[in-house]
Amino acid sequence: MTRYSSTHDSRLGNDSRLGNDSRSGNDSRPGLEFDKRFSIPGYRTAPLAQYAPATGGGDTHDLGFSTGTTIIGIRAATGIVMAADQRMSLGGRFTANKDVRKISAVHPTAAMAISGSVGPAQEVIRRLRAEAGLYESRRGESMNLPALARTAGNLVRGLPVAPLLCGVDETGGHVYELDGSGSVVEYRYAAGGSGMQVAYGVLEGRLEDDPTPELDTATDAAIAAVEAASERDTASGDGVTTATITADGVTVDQRRAS
Repeated sequence: MTRYSSTHDSRLGNDSRLGNDSRSGNDSRPGLEFDKRFSIPGYRTAPLAQYAPATGGGDTHDLGFSTGTTIIGIRAATGIVMAADQRMSLGGRFTANKDVRKISAVHPTAAMAISGSVGPAQEVIRRLRAEAGLYESRRGESMNLPALARTAGNLVRGLPVAPLLCGVDETGGHVYELDGSGSVVEYRYAAGGSGMQVAYGVLEGRLEDDPTPELDTATDAAIAAVEAASERDTASGDGVTTATITADGVTVDQRRAS
C-alpha cells in the first residue's frame, strides 16, 4: 500500500513511482504503474480490443484506440473509492502484462484512472500534475475539483483516452467521466473501459438505493464490479487496484487475482 501525501503529489516529478515521470528509477515493487510499464520501446496500443475515433479539438483524422480495461469511481459518504483491473492485452486475445496499475494520483486529493492509448494517457497525467502543481505554487492552495476537471477536459480533448477523474475538495467528493470530445460529466459513480457494461450492472444493483455508501461498502462494490467484468471481458483481469481518496490524501492498494 502506498500513501500519497498532499505535499508529495502536488509537484510534477516528485513521485518516484511514476516510471518515465520519475526522477528516481528505483521502483522495486511488483506491479509497475500504467505510465511506467508501457514506456518500454516496442509496445503499441493499436491494434487492440476496441476502436473508436477520437473526436473534438482541431484534429479531424481518426485515431484508433483501445478501451480494453475496467475502471470504476464511486462517491462515498466520506471520500471516493476507485478501482481498476491489472491486465494489458493485445486485441483482447493476448495478455501482454498482468501487473499494471491504471490509477495514478494527479493532485493532493485526486486521482485519474485511464482507459485508452498509453502515450496520450501518459501525457495527460504529466500535464495535469503540472497544472495542479503550478496552481498551488502560485496561489498557495490546491485547485478545487471542478477546476481540475475542467482542466483535464481541456487536456483530453482530441485525444484517444477515456479516463475517470475522482477526488475530494472542500465541497465533498466528485466523480467525473472525461472523453476525447472534451466532455466532463459528473455523477456519483461511473465505470469505463471495455468491461463497463458488466461493471455498471453491478454498481447499479449495489448502489442505486444507497446514494451515500460508506467507504467499505463502496470499496466492496468497486471490487465486485471489476471482478464481474473480468469474468466476461477478455481485456480485463489479473487482479484489482483500488484507491481510497479522502481529505487526507490518496491511498493506492494492489491485490492479485485469487
